[in-house]
Amino acid sequence: MPLAAAPPARLARLRWVLTDIDDTLTTEGRLTAAAYAALEALAVAGIAVVPVTGRPAGWCDLIARQWPVAAVVGENGALWYAYDAAARRMRRHYVQDAAAREAARGRLDTLAAEAMARIPGTAIAADQPFRLFDVAVDFAEDCGPLPLREAEAIAATFRAGGAEAKVSSIHVNAWIGRWDKLSGIGHLFATLWRPLEEVIEEVAFIGDSGNDAPMFGHVPLSVGVANVAPFLPGMATPPAFVTQAAAGAGFVEFAGAVLAARQGGGAA
Repeated sequence: MPLAAAPPARLARLRWVLTDIDDTLTTEGRLTAAAYAALEALAVAGIAVVPVTGRPAGWCDLIARQWPVAAVVGENGALWYAYDAAARRMRRHYVQDAAAREAARGRLDTLAAEAMARIPGTAIAADQPFRLFDVAVDFAEDCGPLPLREAEAIAATFRAGGAEAKVSSIHVNAWIGRWDKLSGIGHLFATLWRPLEEVIEEVAFIGDSGNDAPMFGHVPLSVGVANVAPFLPGMATPPAFVTQAAAGAGFVEFAGAVLAARQGGGAA
């Protein structure tokens, strides 16, 4: 359904907005001024914004410190960071210790090499040096872009080797372990706020691709930006609503709808 069909009362109740980053907040790889202003406007309105991304730990540290967000979940749920500006303290959570991460690294690197040999025109993602838990194979950021079927073939190689793999709009992310964006969010909420299930009606999620499916399926008020369309045929749990605009402009559309619902008294 279009986002315009979302009940204003549900939008007005929101206390948390969970959002993907690439091609949801960003547009053609850039965070626009309008999208950043929408983040700020939500935060000023008292809504806790939490990016939930496949991007690496190094990026997440910066985002938690410098963006108007309450926390950030990174590497598809493997970690979360929350910065307390008053105490000048970063809270960090990792799903594995350093020894487990190191044990998985060689296997992931071998599988990545196999996948890239099978699918020419791919490469290790430029942000790989800043990752702790996964390996990212680029098919559409600095490479290609290649068709989604090629990305799925990369993911299949990882899965055949015993790894988890998710396809985003730009990378195939693979790791050794059992986690995803939803499990990362669940741990974050239980630690910082309340269990997710207790507040699920006050939470929205907005994303754009296949690795967002666990969140689309679990959060009732789930939203896809318009560029989610190519992923929908292979998605078991599509978003409940879809914006008219794509990428960052879609996020701006969603934030505007939330703030308008609050101003219009939709919570009454």
